[in-house]
Amino acid sequence: MDFELFKTLSQAKSNYKKLLYHRFVSHIPHLLVITLVLLYSPKVPSLTFSNIHNLFHDHASIVIVSSALLTLLATLYIMSRPRKIYLVDVAAFKPGNQHMATRATTIKQFADCGDFREESLTFQRKMLERAGLGEATYFPMSLITNPVNICLATARDEAEAVVFGVVSEIFRKTGVKAKDIGILVVNSSLYSPTPSYTSMIVNRYKLRTNIITYNIGGMGCSAGLIAVDLAKTLLKVHPNNYALVVSTENITLNGYMGNNRSMLVTNTLFRMGGAAILLSNRRSERKRAKYQLIHTVRIHKGADDQSYSCVTQEEDDEGKVGVSLSKDLMTVAGEALKTNITALGPLVLPMSEQVLFLATIIMRKIFKMNVKAYIPDFKLAFEHFCIHAGGRAVLDELEKSLKLSPWHMEPSRMTLYRWGNTSSSSLWYELTYCEAKGRIKKGDRVWMIGFGSGFKCNSAVWRALRSVDSAQESNAWSDDIEKFPVHVPKLVPIDF
Repeated sequence: MDFELFKTLSQAKSNYKKLLYHRFVSHIPHLLVITLVLLYSPKVPSLTFSNIHNLFHDHASIVIVSSALLTLLATLYIMSRPRKIYLVDVAAFKPGNQHMATRATTIKQFADCGDFREESLTFQRKMLERAGLGEATYFPMSLITNPVNICLATARDEAEAVVFGVVSEIFRKTGVKAKDIGILVVNSSLYSPTPSYTSMIVNRYKLRTNIITYNIGGMGCSAGLIAVDLAKTLLKVHPNNYALVVSTENITLNGYMGNNRSMLVTNTLFRMGGAAILLSNRRSERKRAKYQLIHTVRIHKGADDQSYSCVTQEEDDEGKVGVSLSKDLMTVAGEALKTNITALGPLVLPMSEQVLFLATIIMRKIFKMNVKAYIPDFKLAFEHFCIHAGGRAVLDELEKSLKLSPWHMEPSRMTLYRWGNTSSSSLWYELTYCEAKGRIKKGDRVWMIGFGSGFKCNSAVWRALRSVDSAQESNAWSDDIEKFPVHVPKLVPIDF
């Protein structure tokens, strides 16, 4: 048995053990009731007050031990039950019209800055036509003004506009007061200011002094789900609390002004955006919360050199900083996704799908049979899919690999078209698209999939606690949701 198969089967075995344990623990009360009924039901007709008194008198030690055991088991059951994590609401950032950048505006700005050779401008123009972005994405003012003004001051202006915009909106939508927030997690991969993002928010909204704060940096587009997973862990040990998660990326300092093709791609994909998510473990919030967090699965392939180096921030030959995307990116993303679904599958898939999946692995790895790898039908486990809108090539590949329909891919494709790649916050634009379209019904399951440098593939599974009424829902899509979906022509991507 080779090492990869051993890892796959070990992971599946571990997941099944955890699943079996949680199911056993959750059914302890039922087992106790059944046991008591089986033991005492034959004696019920003949029991009188006198008989009960004699039973206790003659078997006092047994009764006491049994009561103590029942109390212990009940206590263990209560303590082992994980705290339920609720998503109260989410707010995605919608920039003002002054930030709007058409393709023509974008190329003109690139040409006016004077740093690009003609072949670099031609390449970026072709990429813009093929990337799947529409004509109404947004840049920060630092990249819209002429001349381009890239500096720390304008970077902070962008950060404050996005972060304060979504945090103010989430407070408005939920009615939760700033002083009630006990946990704050902010993720931004490439921009880490001093004072930090969390300090910016604490200062602006005067959050309490004992708030637990974390800044997550350098973890790429998948950091939004990492932030959710961290907030979940903290909420498990801090009862009766709210956790505010803010996901964003800063474009100002990360526009690439050189001529390396592998770095120019990011100029045509990344756009301004962000989101704020309010989580809570308060039982009282279940009545109005939109979703319950069911699972999070995090996969890190950084031990593999190819995975580690496929997305890197570095300097080009002229000393200009940019993010380089390797040609191996799609292969690496596919391997990371495979590992992720191997871990997630036992938690969400019907048993029939799990058996087929493991059977093909055994046939291919042990018996060296030439059979096609079986990709489970995740449509049996989820109604909605929110796949990181990193680029059209990624979405095309996942649609094919997971055998999803255009309807399932619509939230991701329309997010890429309308907003561009907003990094870690793209998943929340996709979820709010589903809400604005009136797709979310009570009991629906949502699978979020995030990819990021390192290389990481992270998943989050949510269950809708109520139907979301699109007529009463106000979010970043609400003003023009009737325009979507739009047709995006399928074009062959160009090499870089």
